This record gives sequence, C-alpha cells and structure tokens, in this order.
Amino acid sequence: MSKVEEKLRAMGLELPEAPTPVAAYLPCVRTGNLIFVSGQVPREKGELRHRGHVGSERNLVEAADAARICALNALSVVKNEIGDLDRIRRIVKITGFVASSEGFHQQPKVIDGASVFLAELLGDKGQHARAAVGVNELPLGASVELDMIVEVEP
Repeated sequence: MSKVEEKLRAMGLELPEAPTPVAAYLPCVRTGNLIFVSGQVPREKGELRHRGHVGSERNLVEAADAARICALNALSVVKNEIGDLDRIRRIVKITGFVASSEGFHQQPKVIDGASVFLAELLGDKGQHARAAVGVNELPLGASVELDMIVEVEP
C-alpha cells in the first residue's frame, strides 16, 4: 500500500474504485507527465451523494464535503492510470464547479473542501492553482463537480 493511501486511512478515508464515465469520454488523458482528470461529481459507491443547488438546497458544509468526495474520486482515477499515488509529483490545478443558487457567492469556500483535503493528504505536492466557478446546473443534478491536472513521475 502506498504512503498516500496509508495517510488516507489515517484520515479515516479509503480510496474508492475509479468511477466509470456517465457519457462518451475517458476518465483521464495522460500526455507526458501530466494527467488531465475528467470532471468528477460526488459519487460514493456509484450513488450521487450531494444533489441540488448550494445556497438553497445544500449548505456550505455539505458542499465542501461534496468537493472533498470529488477530489477523492479524481485521485482514484489517477491511481487507476499510474498504479501508485506515491508517483504524484504535484496537483497542478483543480477547477471546481458549484451549482449555485441565485445570490450564492461562496464558491471558493466550497472548493476549499477539495483544496484543504489535498494539502492535508499530500503536503506541498497538494498545493495547486485553481478556479472556483458558480454554474446554474451540473450533470446528474450534482452540487459540485471537479476536474484536476496532476503531474506524475515518468
């Protein structure tokens, strides 16, 4: 078991199986040492955990949890691609999309659910650039979606 997965267990978490795409796309694409992970929604064991608009149907705490689940799913896609999460050199960038109610402007705090989690798990390797975007709707009615760019060892 990798050091990253040991740390996950110490955090009380477990890496899920990599989610399967819900449409015609690949879970990720690797070019050189970069892996571009397709958008992940907060699915656990195949079930969407957080649905609805943040600010009306979901609160900030629930939405931040959704972002953490999305990041965990993205890491499972990376592991599926490279076999060992210890080969991660750095999380380069994440883009978080938040299904936002009218007047909701705390998208950065929602995506902190993923950013803080990645920094706790990976230390400096988990520090990244990012965007947090409010949107009207997300696939499957999800509250949050996240994509990720990861640099890995050759």
